Amino acid sequence: MLDHLNWRYATKKMDPSKTVSEDKIAKIVEAVSLAPTSSGLQPFELLVIRNKELRAKLQAAANDQAQITEGSHLLVFAAWDNYTDDRIEEIVDLSAAERGGRSELLEGYYARLKGMYLPRPAEVNFNHAARQAYIAFGFAIAAAAELEVDSTPMEGFDAAAFDEILGLKEKGLRSVVILPLGYRDETGDWLVNLKKVRKPLDSFVTEIN
Repeated sequence: MLDHLNWRYATKKMDPSKTVSEDKIAKIVEAVSLAPTSSGLQPFELLVIRNKELRAKLQAAANDQAQITEGSHLLVFAAWDNYTDDRIEEIVDLSAAERGGRSELLEGYYARLKGMYLPRPAEVNFNHAARQAYIAFGFAIAAAAELEVDSTPMEGFDAAAFDEILGLKEKGLRSVVILPLGYRDETGDWLVNLKKVRKPLDSFVTEIN
C-alpha cells in the first residue's frame, strides 16, 4: 500500500488515448461506498462522469484544468445541502432492513441524532456533510493508487457552476470536491519525475505515550 501511495502524485497531464477499465472504476466506487461517515449517514452522492461533452462544460468551470477531459472519468463528490428527517429516516430504514428490523436501540440512536442535527443551520449541516464526503474522497485517491490509476484531487472549480451544469440544487446537493481519473502522460507532465516532498515525520508527528 505504501509503495502505491509513494507512486501516486497529483497528475498534471493525462494521456487522453488511455481509458481506465470499468472494472477498476467499479472498485474505486466501492471503496468510496465503504468509507466511514458520521453515524453511517453517507450524506453525499458520487457522480461518475464519462460523457466527454459534459466534462468539457465542467472543465470550463474549473479553471480549464485539462485533466478533466484528458482523463477518462471524472468523480464529483456532492454533499447534502442539509440534514432532514426524511434523509435520516432513509438510513434508519436501510439499517433496519439489513440488521433484522427496527429496535428500541436503533430508534433511540437516530432520534437523538435528529435532535442534534435538525435544529442546526443548513450551512452548518452542509459543512458537516462535506467533511464526510472528504473522507470518502481520500478513500477514492488511495484506491486509485492501489490500482495504479492516476488521479488529480481538485478543489479549484466553481462549485455553483458545477451545481447548475449537473442539476444538483434540485436534488438537494452541492458539489464539494472532484477527482479526474486516467493515466499519466509521462512525456508531457512536468511533475511526474520530481521527488515527492513531505515533512519529516519527527516534525510532523507527536508521539504521546
